Amino acid sequence: MRISKNYRELQKITMINKNKSGQEEMVGFAIIIILVAVIFLVFLGLALNSSKEEIVQSYEVESFIQALLQFTTDCEDNFEYRSVQGLILDCSDGEICLDERDACDVLNSTLKNIIEETWKVGQERPVQGYELIINLEGEEILSLKKGNSTKESKGAKQELGIRDGEIFLTAYS
Repeated sequence: MRISKNYRELQKITMINKNKSGQEEMVGFAIIIILVAVIFLVFLGLALNSSKEEIVQSYEVESFIQALLQFTTDCEDNFEYRSVQGLILDCSDGEICLDERDACDVLNSTLKNIIEETWKVGQERPVQGYELIINLEGEEILSLKKGNSTKESKGAKQELGIRDGEIFLTAYS
């Protein structure tokens, strides 16, 4: 009887040790799963944040300037609407539109509206700032600037094809 009693006690002790060992393994496995999940979430967060960034390219600025010059404004001259390029010339000559508005005022408001709609400026945006300068025969006709200049800038220069004129647009990202 004594042997069977000791044997039963030994079995109980062995079972308790096996249960503790199994519990320790399960806790270790759970910790590993939690660590892997946290690492996965960190990588996922980094991947999603970096994909939102866009960089303004020089060819985008060049294309924008070319399209901008061809944009038709609401300024009429001789019963036809003037393009931005024609309005630059009218502004330098002191012309007025048929509705008695100054060509320079129309040019300024038109360019300001177009640029503000196209180049959205802000800290969370790809464009941190921009600067647009229009020169005609060495004289600055118009200058628009918004935001902050940064080390990263993409710009373009376009000759106007009228009386030695140039338009410069620089976008800061």
